[in-house]
Amino acid sequence: MKNNRRDFIKLAGMAGLSITGASIIPAYAGTEDKGRNFPGHDFEKNHIQKFNMSGYAAPKLDTVRIAFIGTGNRGTGAVVRMSKIGGVEIKAIADLRPEKANAAKKRIAASGQNPMIYSGNTEEWKKVCEREDIDLIYIATPWELHTPMAVYAMNHGKHVCVEVPAATSVEECWQLVETSERTRKHCMMLENCCYDFFELLTLNMARQGFFGEIVHAEGAYIHDLLEGDFSKEKYYNQWRLKMDASRKGNLYPTHGLGPVCQVMNINRGDKMDYLVSVSSNDFMMGEHAKELAATDDFYKQFVGKPFNGNMNTTTIRTNKGKTIMVQHDVTSPRPYSRIHLVSGTKGTALKYPLPARISTSHEGWLSEEQFKVLEEKYTPPIIRKVGELAKQVGGHGGMDFLMDWRTIDCLRNGLPLDQNVYDAALWSSIFPLSEWSVNNRSNSVDVPDFTAGAWKKNEPVDLSMAKGGNTQVKI
Repeated sequence: MKNNRRDFIKLAGMAGLSITGASIIPAYAGTEDKGRNFPGHDFEKNHIQKFNMSGYAAPKLDTVRIAFIGTGNRGTGAVVRMSKIGGVEIKAIADLRPEKANAAKKRIAASGQNPMIYSGNTEEWKKVCEREDIDLIYIATPWELHTPMAVYAMNHGKHVCVEVPAATSVEECWQLVETSERTRKHCMMLENCCYDFFELLTLNMARQGFFGEIVHAEGAYIHDLLEGDFSKEKYYNQWRLKMDASRKGNLYPTHGLGPVCQVMNINRGDKMDYLVSVSSNDFMMGEHAKELAATDDFYKQFVGKPFNGNMNTTTIRTNKGKTIMVQHDVTSPRPYSRIHLVSGTKGTALKYPLPARISTSHEGWLSEEQFKVLEEKYTPPIIRKVGELAKQVGGHGGMDFLMDWRTIDCLRNGLPLDQNVYDAALWSSIFPLSEWSVNNRSNSVDVPDFTAGAWKKNEPVDLSMAKGGNTQVKI
């Protein structure tokens, strides 16, 4: 691969020329290579930060004019939630399937919003990005489209909110960073788990020093999706099943990783150094494909595919000598878990199995009464202000709405977003990096510093709500 930065930037700019534009740049994740650096790291060696997007406050927008691309499993819910936030105008909805786009529009008819529908072919989404009367593009499409769409939108002067993961290769991660810095447009990954109530509580507790020095953290995405993955209806064109049949490692790291990265000030005082990753064999997806194919020829295309293993465990070491363990299992018949373990020199928190618990010694967990005292003391301002309203609106118990409300409130008040492009790139990069490690006998691999050294001075996520907070909610 050439190391010339100008060549890379040209290629990144070309990513929007087709719906799969990111494939112009070859993906090296998963290829055999000796040593800790696979070719995607060439970008880091040559990256000079053009503008630090951490702590960046874009000019405020009294009204945030939004367009949505993708109204499948996640997009329609986002359209409905945004219709309940003051200072928002929904200008457009784009989906390849007209029935999905129109159904989303119908859901918000009572709100007075009247978005234009874009549908019918694979290029319609570009017209949305090219409109001059839109400020924010909200992307909820299959994973392989996230980066091409986000890059195209930023290149056309739009802020971007993009579903998880924001990228599926290290090269795509660099495309997002390069484009956001050059255009000075926000690129926020929609990691809604950062806004779950206990995760926000433990983040505020960490900010106040309750846990002491954070030494270790754990996160996960353990969610039985076996039947859904093989469904003909749930995921358009079986995109998620095809991903599971072609990629290895931790394919979906960010739900467990995002909240603990914020607790540990990753990209804001510390950085990931390297990781090692190990996967089990697949003991379920291949067998399920055979069972289905026995009575339905449609599934014969998946028989014999090298499905991702049942369980992946990835361990990350930080520059300051701390550790993070993150797991991925979407097939085993286990109760849902994101783990969310925070372990410090003075205390520990653990969310799964429910109920969430806190401890300050080896003697056991605090009582329910003691927990409630801590909860009352450390509940952050955003939950005090919007928490009950968020529960009424819904979206994974309200955390989706907290995320959307906070994002809009920051844009309307010209405040930095809680998550920036460096977080989107870093958290997403664990997918391809873990794949490389798995395919190389769990050898360690360096984690790129997408901040180009700015992590040493970047400020932690601000939970104070000292500014803003004036965005209304319409129930």
